[in-house]
Amino acid sequence: MTSISPECNELKKQYDDCFNKWYANKFLQGDTSPACEQIFTLYRACIWKAIKEKNLDQLISDARKEKPFNAANDTSSNT
Repeated sequence: MTSISPECNELKKQYDDCFNKWYANKFLQGDTSPACEQIFTLYRACIWKAIKEKNLDQLISDARKEKPFNAANDTSSNT
């Protein structure tokens, strides 16, 4: 699958490759230490740049206001 922007495709591929290797070779072996953080940071920055260029950042902001993420331990909305 390609990224939201062609400019981010190579970073996405690098991150996907790194993540898949980490998952198979470390995480499934019990090693949960972080990996791929540098490439993820670059990829995320590229994605957010593309989101802003496509004027999607306001849609994301509005959606978060309408339906905010709940914290994992926040059960106040389940009462």
